[in-house]
Amino acid sequence: MTGVPASAAGGPSGAQGAASSAGTSGAAAGSGSGATASGGSADGAQGTARAPRGGKLAAAAVNQASVWNVANLLTMLRLLLVPGFVALMLADGGYDPAWRSLAWAAFAIAMITDLFDGHLARTYNLVTDFGKIADPIADKAIMGAALVCLSALGDLPWWVTAVILGRELGITLLRFLVIRYGVIPASRGGKLKTLTQGVAVGMYVLALTGWLASLRFWVMAAAVVLTVVTGLDYVRQAIVLRRRGIAERRAALEETEA
Repeated sequence: MTGVPASAAGGPSGAQGAASSAGTSGAAAGSGSGATASGGSADGAQGTARAPRGGKLAAAAVNQASVWNVANLLTMLRLLLVPGFVALMLADGGYDPAWRSLAWAAFAIAMITDLFDGHLARTYNLVTDFGKIADPIADKAIMGAALVCLSALGDLPWWVTAVILGRELGITLLRFLVIRYGVIPASRGGKLKTLTQGVAVGMYVLALTGWLASLRFWVMAAAVVLTVVTGLDYVRQAIVLRRRGIAERRAALEETEA
């Protein structure tokens, strides 16, 4: 929506209206409300009343359109890959190397899109409420589906799945509990944990044999250790954040009463 010049809106009379109330006509023209100043009788108050409505409609349209940005589309793709991954993982009894390779490809695509969607959203200002909710759900859905499938097929002990999923869900709940006091930022350890988990689970999804099958055990062991250590660190950060928030609120209350 582009602004219409005053001379085009009403010829000489439009120019006269602009001379008498330059601020009002500029606001009306910039908002694209379509108000004219023919005969010099345009009501300035009405023009200013229309401008905010037009601005709100334009902002709403932009916000609604921003949901369909590249970052959110990648998140949606990751969500759609979850049922496809499960179907490929369990196809033909779950032990066919060809189907497992296709399942690994779906898992790898999901992990790669996880690396890019958040970066794109922050870099190009594409952060939306939908993305804030859908992105962590998509992350945990694909990882949870992979872990449950591997444990159900007997490739991975159930306690490993319980530790990883329990930590992810617990930290997510913890973030919501302390959000009134502040946000717990993602640490380097947390990012390393995510990368190690992705590599380890991907190696288990593939039908590996020989020394690669032994290697994946140690990669998964490292992922479990990082999962526990970073989880405890997030708990520590949450406790510190809560105490600091309570102290700041108490100080502010005492200052107000004083």
